[in-house]
Amino acid sequence: MGYLVMKRAAQLQPLSRQHHLGLNISRHAKECTDEPKETAKHWLSLVSYIKEMQSHFQIEDNLIAKALRPYSVSKPDVALALSALDKQHKTLHILMSEVEGSSQHQSNQVTATQVKKLATLLYDHIRFEERELFPLVESYLTKEELNAIYAAIPDSIKRSDENR
Repeated sequence: MGYLVMKRAAQLQPLSRQHHLGLNISRHAKECTDEPKETAKHWLSLVSYIKEMQSHFQIEDNLIAKALRPYSVSKPDVALALSALDKQHKTLHILMSEVEGSSQHQSNQVTATQVKKLATLLYDHIRFEERELFPLVESYLTKEELNAIYAAIPDSIKRSDENR
């Protein structure tokens, strides 16, 4: 079975590669059992991934959302996508904070239910971005706006052969 390769604007490809890793982490975590070592391992993977994604979230919240906002007045799909993006980012951070606060940063006290909830939120969020948000970005943003997004992406996730 071959891989399904989504055609993505070149400037968004580094963000999509980050999404691919998140889909793998969250898909595995959604199948987590109640075994404490397993829940701790999956929780740590999820939280580490989300924390490493802070610049990714900032690009989405600041550059992408800001560039799309003018279209939200006349395009209901854009308005809905921006609202969903904001809500999903907040929900991910709230759940992480609540669980980490209640377990006092001891991931061995995290339950499989909490792991699965965070994994499902992350998985659904990434699917939303790839299936809804990024196609809107590609439809409405100019090449200059896409280039500004690419320029803001940390070099550590760009490929040297991208040459952009």
